[in-house]
Amino acid sequence: MADISSYVPLFETKKAKSSYLYKPFAASVFLGIVLIWIYRATHFPENGWVVWMGMLGAELWFGFYWILTQAHRWNRVYRHTFKDRLSQRYGDDDFPGIDVFVCTADPKTEPPVMVINTVLSVMAYDYPPEKLSVYLSDDAGSDLTFYALLECCHFGKHWIPYCKKYNIEPRAPEAYFRTRPQNLDPHHAQHFASIQKLYQEMENRIELATKLDRVSMNASIQHKGFSKWDSFSSRKDHDTIFQILIDGKDTEAKDIEGCVLPTLVYLAREKRPEYFHNYKAGAMNALIRVSSKISNGPIILNVDCDMYSNNSVSIRDALCFFLDEKKGNEIAFVQFPQSFHNVTKNDLYGASLQVISEVEFCGLDASGGPMYIGTGCFHRRDVLSGRKFSSGSTFKWKNIIVSRNGKSSSEFEEQVKEVANCRYEENTQWGSEIGVKYGCLVEDVATGLSIHCRGWKSIYFNPKRKGFLGFAGITLDQNLVQHKRWSEGNLQLFFSKDGHIRKGLRHVNVALIAGYGVYGLWAPNCFAVVFYTIIPSLCMLKGLQLFPRVSSLWIYPFMYVSISVNMYSLVEFISSGGTISGWWNEQRMWLYKRASSYLFALVDTFLKLVGFSESGFVISAKVLDNELMHRYEQEIMEFGVDSPMVTLLSSIAMINLFCSAAMVVGVLRSKIFEISMIFQMVCCGVIVLINLPLYSAAFFRRDPGRLPSSVTFKSASAALCLCTIFAMS
Repeated sequence: MADISSYVPLFETKKAKSSYLYKPFAASVFLGIVLIWIYRATHFPENGWVVWMGMLGAELWFGFYWILTQAHRWNRVYRHTFKDRLSQRYGDDDFPGIDVFVCTADPKTEPPVMVINTVLSVMAYDYPPEKLSVYLSDDAGSDLTFYALLECCHFGKHWIPYCKKYNIEPRAPEAYFRTRPQNLDPHHAQHFASIQKLYQEMENRIELATKLDRVSMNASIQHKGFSKWDSFSSRKDHDTIFQILIDGKDTEAKDIEGCVLPTLVYLAREKRPEYFHNYKAGAMNALIRVSSKISNGPIILNVDCDMYSNNSVSIRDALCFFLDEKKGNEIAFVQFPQSFHNVTKNDLYGASLQVISEVEFCGLDASGGPMYIGTGCFHRRDVLSGRKFSSGSTFKWKNIIVSRNGKSSSEFEEQVKEVANCRYEENTQWGSEIGVKYGCLVEDVATGLSIHCRGWKSIYFNPKRKGFLGFAGITLDQNLVQHKRWSEGNLQLFFSKDGHIRKGLRHVNVALIAGYGVYGLWAPNCFAVVFYTIIPSLCMLKGLQLFPRVSSLWIYPFMYVSISVNMYSLVEFISSGGTISGWWNEQRMWLYKRASSYLFALVDTFLKLVGFSESGFVISAKVLDNELMHRYEQEIMEFGVDSPMVTLLSSIAMINLFCSAAMVVGVLRSKIFEISMIFQMVCCGVIVLINLPLYSAAFFRRDPGRLPSSVTFKSASAALCLCTIFAMS
């Protein structure tokens, strides 16, 4: 290692240049918001004051929330690593051990083929294999997943040397073959064909076993590991199943080129009906303990089973932060963005969260670090184990040796199983002060906040080539359910004893807490959004004016704020790599999420507080349907589910459709509508335009993705009744 006196940083931090232009713009928007508040407070009408109060409340909320979002935009930073300096400073023997955790929970919704693609991608990292250990946590305790992992071991002996020989990207086989590499030299082309054939044969065997829902007798006999399922009762009631499939310390564990392979471990922690298993957080904590007995890598990377490594040098990028002599000691974790490989050109469901990844997390980084989002994150093991930051904290990552103390294989196996049993955490601080936090739907965010409250910083690193790529939901319902879970968990955390208000403000700077608060207060947005998307439209039926006349100077703050905020949003989205159509889709999805996901999240949170409901962890399905996938690729929205959230969205769309129809009729008759209501007309018209895909699904489409006729009938009937009652009242 180089002398500290000749210190050269391993990474650099640059401030966003555009922030100097943004600040005066933000100040002007704030002035416009204040003028809107003043108008509402000083122009109470004689009739309809209740509605006026509602408008004031909604606009107060919108203004407050916009101010909160400035924590993401006021100052932003971008990180750049110097991997060449890292290689010059440290040799392969000097690098710390890396333990990679991959978590899966259900082979039905998370196909084993997808899981092993993620495993293979992290096994093939450009990193010394003797320093790399991969752990798969299977919370379903599925012999199908175990079988797939065995197949992965055999194929990996061919795949890993192929990746390193040709330096390919990405290193998940399915993703690599999907890119269809061109212009290969004859030798490489021949090797490509043979490795692709091996993969297809393996894939066919795994998919056949998955389809039959059983492992063949031949495979069961060939590996003693299947004997662990002899006493298997159910996925919620079984002993710990633990297998070291590749032991990196074993001199015989080599690939076809004679090179050492990374350690590979399968774990299905013990499950009993009488012990709550704490979902993914419980699985992560079991992996932390199990891995400490085997490899004890000082750095832990965790990825979801559908999020494969897309960049083989991501470990080296992360090490540039952790091993920097001056700044590395204060860094607890390095968070990569959550990106997806199957997002359509115009991001139909806004699933890429492009602005969050390209803008907002950079703002959090400037205030002390991004949140931990549960995947694509490198952690220091000692910090996850509860260590607090102090000015003299140092990162001890050298000379970490794990000894079995002469224990036989069976004795060692029992020792490891002990730390994965149900009773191990009783009367300990696991899940509270040690490991991943329990008791919250967003256990990752809660864990990250706890780490920040202990004085640590985190880093957001968003390289040009994404570090990880996952699978985004391809239906409206999948995306709404996912955001319901996120918003519900963030709201629970916001008001909890370990949350932003009660704990965060005492230990973390205000800017970072405000940044956390943007997501913690996602759910309460529902009230203002639902009110604003329904009431102004209904008020047109009675000729009730809610905005200033066009001839009044007071109309200008409304026009300026509406136009400038949306135009800035468009510029921000396009500068983040999006398209104009993608921005429009994003606006639709934010409306849908605020009016449905967030509302139901708020209701569920309240029911949980009064004891009528329990939070549950929902696993998003990653199983593909060809017809559904074809519609998704054509960017045709999928409404084909009769759910309360879709029914609510349809009802709001129908209300605005009926009101806009009445508006057109009224304008033609020139009896009800006046030019003074033009702002309400525009608002109603925009909501109708944004819902065109829903109207198409309700009235014109005949494919399985159309809006169910039952939903169309219920929502149209409810909207018609509400419009009639409001017009006649």
